[in-house]
Amino acid sequence: MGLNLKPLVISNPIKISQLDGKVVAVDAFNIIYQFLATIRGPTGELLANSQGEPTSHLSGLFYRNVNLLCEGVRLIYIFDGKPHILKTKEIERRKKVKEEASEKYNLALAEGRIDDAKKFSQGTSVLTSKMIEESKYLLHLMGIPYVDAISEGEATAASLSKKELVYSSVSQDYDSILFGAKRLIRNLTVSGKRKIPNRNVYVDIVPEIIEYAQVLKINNITHEQLVDIGILIGTDFNPHGFSGIGPKNALKLIQKYKKLEEIEKIKEELSMTPYNEIRDIFLNPKVTSIEDLSIDFRQIEKEKIMKYLCEEKSFSIERVANHIERLEKNIIKKSESLDKWF
Repeated sequence: MGLNLKPLVISNPIKISQLDGKVVAVDAFNIIYQFLATIRGPTGELLANSQGEPTSHLSGLFYRNVNLLCEGVRLIYIFDGKPHILKTKEIERRKKVKEEASEKYNLALAEGRIDDAKKFSQGTSVLTSKMIEESKYLLHLMGIPYVDAISEGEATAASLSKKELVYSSVSQDYDSILFGAKRLIRNLTVSGKRKIPNRNVYVDIVPEIIEYAQVLKINNITHEQLVDIGILIGTDFNPHGFSGIGPKNALKLIQKYKKLEEIEKIKEELSMTPYNEIRDIFLNPKVTSIEDLSIDFRQIEKEKIMKYLCEEKSFSIERVANHIERLEKNIIKKSESLDKWF
């Protein structure tokens, strides 16, 4: 579902070139799902190799990461670990949404409604264990380190941010802010234009950065109060939130009453919500310890990438080779050693 903090934050556009030399922690599942939703064929189908195996996730990871590496961005992908038991309802909700989207997609396709099929296809994405392993393998070949989080990937990304090991978290969701990430960058792995729902209008998609300290300052709240606001709106651990309460109303209630327990009108709903446990998830998250991390920026393995993507996954030999060549030339142009950039 994704936490809706948009009305309460100020986001500022950021150029990818401003991230030259900076390390960012990418919420892997969030971004790979994004690739699966947006990188599709003419009738909304996933891209696939000659054996019919999906390759949209690999396409996004390779081409977009090459673009970011060319700009000098240093990437670390953080993969989710075991989900908290309170996330079960949200996982089931997402599964149902995907099933409904698949039914609508197949019906639209059968009836020749291609535009509708494309629209519904974006909600059908399923990230399989095989896709996850393939993604990790490609990242390894590209010299991009990845981390297996104990639980929520965004929690470990936020922890790395708080400890100054990375400059920012990267995700489309706002949860990183609730976990205390110093910065959140959105739209880093997307490009182009986005259609406004129900209108024939398109807007440019540009990377944007949100500063955690600024969120607290402009709303005159503490981190604990921000988490309470999240609980009122609805998180992955209480997906429906509280009846009739949106972001702005949640902010007003917390500014007035300071914490959930003091809000009289939600007493009944609060008694049925494990709010203290949800608070603890965000305030004291389970994260991968620094001692257990193995972050090593390595040199790209050109020949292995060519073999994997072109021979096994049916990618264009010319296009893959051109992207690798562009990356290599870009590194040389910056007059830096390969070790620095990988």
